[in-house]
Amino acid sequence: MKVYAAVDLGASSGRVMVGRVGPDSLELTEAHRFPNRPVRTPEGLRWDILALYAGVLDGLRAAGPALASVGIDSWAVDYGLLDADGALLGNPVHYRDARTEGVAEKVWATVPAGELYASTGLQYAPFNTLYQLTAARDSAQLASAERLLLIPDLLSYWLTGEQGTELTNASTTQLVDPRTREWSYDIASRLGIDLGLFAPLRQPGDPAGVLRAEVLEETGLRGAVPVTVVGSHDTASAVAAVPAVEERFAYICTGTWSLVGLELDAPVLTEASRAANFTNELGLDGTVRYLRNIMGLWLLQECVRAWGEPELGELLREAARVPALRSVVDAGDAGFLAPGRMPERIADACRASGQPVPESRGEITRCILDSLALAHRRAVGEARELAGHPVDVVHIVGGGTRNALLCQLTADACGLPVVAGPTEAAALGNVLVQARAHGLVGDLAGMRRLLARTQASTRYEPQGDTARWQAAEARLAAR
Repeated sequence: MKVYAAVDLGASSGRVMVGRVGPDSLELTEAHRFPNRPVRTPEGLRWDILALYAGVLDGLRAAGPALASVGIDSWAVDYGLLDADGALLGNPVHYRDARTEGVAEKVWATVPAGELYASTGLQYAPFNTLYQLTAARDSAQLASAERLLLIPDLLSYWLTGEQGTELTNASTTQLVDPRTREWSYDIASRLGIDLGLFAPLRQPGDPAGVLRAEVLEETGLRGAVPVTVVGSHDTASAVAAVPAVEERFAYICTGTWSLVGLELDAPVLTEASRAANFTNELGLDGTVRYLRNIMGLWLLQECVRAWGEPELGELLREAARVPALRSVVDAGDAGFLAPGRMPERIADACRASGQPVPESRGEITRCILDSLALAHRRAVGEARELAGHPVDVVHIVGGGTRNALLCQLTADACGLPVVAGPTEAAALGNVLVQARAHGLVGDLAGMRRLLARTQASTRYEPQGDTARWQAAEARLAAR
């Protein structure tokens, strides 16, 4: 067996996981977990990137001393800017920062939304890197920058001294053509975005350098420890870890966001796809992650924070006692994007739509879970129709697998069996790409067979009639 460290950074926490991989074995343990707390400065909302890097170093120290490789994945779209000496020009801006408000309309005045979608395949999200760069166009920081590195590439650079731009994460910038899997030079040129800021593209499995001597000294690691490029967008790594043994599956990567979709061989760039707000992001081995971003468990996380961090199990028990589909909200509504006052905002949305207003914690939690399951149903159904891709089973991976009520509601809403697990899908996908680069596992199908044999999962069969979900969906669409 060989030992790999997977640095997996989410929007609310980071972790360094240790994967032990053999010809027919795969074990994952947590070496170190640390918070990811954005900071609101006078300039706006920023990531505390130095604290994250310190957490990575602490995690590598806990994972050592003998590692075959290190891989890094994180959330998408955000970046750090470097000067000519390679020094970071300030803390990276958080994608929930308000600087991109109204920017999309300015972009569309130059490149119409339909043309932009046909060229890049990316759904509209106000925080896509393209809109962030447009918002920063006249800033002193961007004017001083010589290099732009997406978050996992920035951390990899600090570990190794080598720069690159990993492809699956680059595909979330709205500056990559999903057909050619190369930069969209025409779009960038028309919008005045200098693609020379980006380091050369790298593929999952490529070498990313070796740990610098200073990093080895600080972490206590031994030897020339390589860093391997993985699917550095955490969703790309998570989808690679879907333990599907059949082809006709949909996936839901759950956590702060719910990413719901299909794995395809080619992008879907139709106008109908754009109108439905589906995105074509790149995955491993030439695949396309055709999916929709839904607000996800962020809604519940913000409520839990507002309620003083009550125990989640008790909240779910309270929610299970509330009648189903009493009130639902649109889990994709951008009005829920910003932090703060989430229970009140959910209640306000229900009041504005003439539904019963949830008041207790259990009622609000049930509203959130019903709304997420309903959004999962809509996304799976529309993806299946738009791509002409049948679905027999839905795989749920990520943090939401711990939420049995959400998994069962999703099965009920979709009218399909749900297989939930693994929970640490992004870290497992990260580890397996490293192991594959070292010859321990085979192709993507082989990786998934190994996952299915070694990782626990729970199957949820649909219960009840989907007609009530169809009626709730029609109720929501009528507002």
